[in-house]
Amino acid sequence: MTLTEIVDRLDLKVFAAAGRLGRPVRGGYAGDLLSDVIAHGRTDDLWVTIQVHPNIVAVAVLKELAAVVIANGREPNAETIAKADREGLPLLGAAISAYELIGRLHELGL
Repeated sequence: MTLTEIVDRLDLKVFAAAGRLGRPVRGGYAGDLLSDVIAHGRTDDLWVTIQVHPNIVAVAVLKELAAVVIANGREPNAETIAKADREGLPLLGAAISAYELIGRLHELGL
């Protein structure tokens, strides 16, 4: 499944790197503790978090994650968006809770 399919099916907002949505997603990871994502995130995972600061971009790039989805209707600041654009990291947003978002991703087969 690609990021484009996920964005379309779940009506996600695209904050950064809209041109990189053709990337495949192979799995997912949910968590807000950056060290935990570093320890357990896998290449091509879709990371669901409520964190909005620029360090989420650094962690996602380090782990070669497919994208970051910020849940609960939270929005990243301009610095986070600019950093994600520079790094080519799709940064997405969901109006729903992380719990509901993860359930919907599971229903999609992710």
